[in-house]
Amino acid sequence: MRMRKKPNLIPRMERCEACLIRDAETHRGRWRELKPDAAQLRLELGCGKGRFTAETAQQHPDVLFVAVERVPDAMVIAMERVMKLGLTNVFFVDGDAARLSDYFGSGEVDLIYINFCDPWPTNRHAKRRLTHVNFLKSYRAVLHEGGQIHFKTDNSGLFEWSLTQFPPAGFALSEVTRNLHEHGVRGIMTDYEEKFHNLGTPINRCVGTMGELPPEEETAKAPREET
Repeated sequence: MRMRKKPNLIPRMERCEACLIRDAETHRGRWRELKPDAAQLRLELGCGKGRFTAETAQQHPDVLFVAVERVPDAMVIAMERVMKLGLTNVFFVDGDAARLSDYFGSGEVDLIYINFCDPWPTNRHAKRRLTHVNFLKSYRAVLHEGGQIHFKTDNSGLFEWSLTQFPPAGFALSEVTRNLHEHGVRGIMTDYEEKFHNLGTPINRCVGTMGELPPEEETAKAPREET
């Protein structure tokens, strides 16, 4: 479903200029200049309306957060949330996850969040999933050794499929759960996550930690993909 066009989008975006990065490529390798005392640089792919972004940044003022979002109508809501909270450690990029190596330098990112990405349910669209082995390998270009990917989804089919994608891309899996909030809410929720948790939908989560790529003969094997 397409998001309804927000009224006065351009002036609303302009009022959030303090946290909007229009020329991400010029910051490549230099993001920490925006926050020289940052303990980490964390990246969120597809921040949506930004509840997770804003609340996580508020909890970790010593961390620099960069959110990449392709839908300006959602991103403007996220930026307004950040501005309302007076946060100065969050920046937004209207960009594409497929171009991360254009925006960030080698080893510049400590952690990537992928929350409730589009499942692209048909097999012919599998390569568009942000947890496809090709995407995961591309993230290696910006993550430092030992960097992590934190992945959450309500889509059990996508989750099980994604678990087969991490190892061939050189990510060791940990913290794998198929019902994250079974014993009470854990961590900060997105708006979408809260809605489906309240409906009784289990939330799946895992962490992938970057290590060595497996031998070439192993990575060359195409992972089995569901339809």
